[in-house]
Amino acid sequence: MARLLQIAHDHLSPPNAVADRFVERGFEITELFVVPRERFDTPGVEVAFPDPAAYDAVMLLGAPWSTYDPTVASWVQPELEMLQRADRTGVPVLGICFGGQLLATAHGGRVHRTPVPEIGWHLVHGDDYGLDGAWFQWHYDRWVNPPGAVEVARTAAASQAFVLRRNLALQFHPEVDVASIKGWLEFGGHEKAAAAGLDSAVILAQTEALAADCAGRARDLVDTFLDRVAVSS
Repeated sequence: MARLLQIAHDHLSPPNAVADRFVERGFEITELFVVPRERFDTPGVEVAFPDPAAYDAVMLLGAPWSTYDPTVASWVQPELEMLQRADRTGVPVLGICFGGQLLATAHGGRVHRTPVPEIGWHLVHGDDYGLDGAWFQWHYDRWVNPPGAVEVARTAAASQAFVLRRNLALQFHPEVDVASIKGWLEFGGHEKAAAAGLDSAVILAQTEALAADCAGRARDLVDTFLDRVAVSS
């Protein structure tokens, strides 16, 4: 059985349909949990990341912090080193939101504050990787693509996906469902949405309308990752 290392950076980011599709494709998932719930407000934990060469693929989930935030440097730097090793040894990596920003940083790009945060459902314009359509966003940072990366999706505000060797970085959240968005809103998201001039009730209603379609496209996205990116030379 193929092995997937799934790195969850906090307790608010269940992988849902994305992980389901990896299991359907024959993967056994090992989860590494980085910041426990009780350390959410003091996230500077120490983490020993495993050798990625022991796995057939790695998936990085989101997080509420910035990759350059000094309060998480204790584990971000070791994680970046792990991603560089994965790249050297040819282990495919799928990075979602914060995970995509880690991939950008690990491979010579840069992450910085965006003047226009994206929160809620936004139309993403993709190339030939099946990423066109509405995807959920919740980010205040954006990346500069690393050298050699091919951008394959974008919005007016930010690059939304790039491919670099066997790495696929996503800025949006293909994994969300109604329950996860409710969790984000209840854990400080209502206030953050209001600060951005958004109505969290509208965000939730849109999620209820779009989540089923998003789950199907999330499964297709995993297939694209495994069948096109993970096998690239």
